Amino acid sequence: MKYTKRIDGRKFDELRAMKAEVGVVKNAVGSARFQIGKTVAIAAVYGPKDLFPKFLQKPQSARLRCNYNMMAFSGSGERVRPGANRRSKEISMVIEKAFEPVLDLSEFPKAVVDVYIELIQTDAGTRCAGICAASLALADAGFDMKDLVCAVSCGLVGDQVVVDLDKPEEDFEGGAVDIPIAMLPRTGEITLLQLDGEISKEDLKKAIEAGKEACKKIYEVQKAALRAKYAQEVVA
Repeated sequence: MKYTKRIDGRKFDELRAMKAEVGVVKNAVGSARFQIGKTVAIAAVYGPKDLFPKFLQKPQSARLRCNYNMMAFSGSGERVRPGANRRSKEISMVIEKAFEPVLDLSEFPKAVVDVYIELIQTDAGTRCAGICAASLALADAGFDMKDLVCAVSCGLVGDQVVVDLDKPEEDFEGGAVDIPIAMLPRTGEITLLQLDGEISKEDLKKAIEAGKEACKKIYEVQKAALRAKYAQEVVA
């Protein structure tokens, strides 16, 4: 089915409005809030601290442990069932993998660094918003990182390649393919690529390239949030 105009009026390569802020959870080592459209993620970092049971410890570095959770009231439709489920565990695992190439925890062998990601409002793109928030929170905590990690959903709605799908587009009656990607902006290295649906090789390439360009825009928002916090500290 043809998709000639986006439901919310955006251009096909246009992101929803974004906001980012760091240092939002006072008791955390590092924290951040990232919003894209109506999707809002808050990430808080705790640690490093001793990891138990001991058989989970890594002798050469700390272990990164992510916990992704959608709050019960976060959905625009039905109430989200609270607590861990198969989907949240899967997303927590892929978020951990997305940070493996960029985060150096070798200073803290046998320890654990916990990242809690809470989605307080959702309208698609939740894992990508969570990654963006977690990246800022880890940077705010001062851990050694090669780069920030940026993430966005791209894909196909009807016959059109788009970036940053919202919920009505995910549910498009003509069919939609959602492709969450995460990227290191400096090198262009992709640290997460998932595919939900069927798409041609040509459209997949177009979607990934569009997603990479979108991640560069997200990167600027992330950097601005970090600069804003440090500017305030210098003034204080």
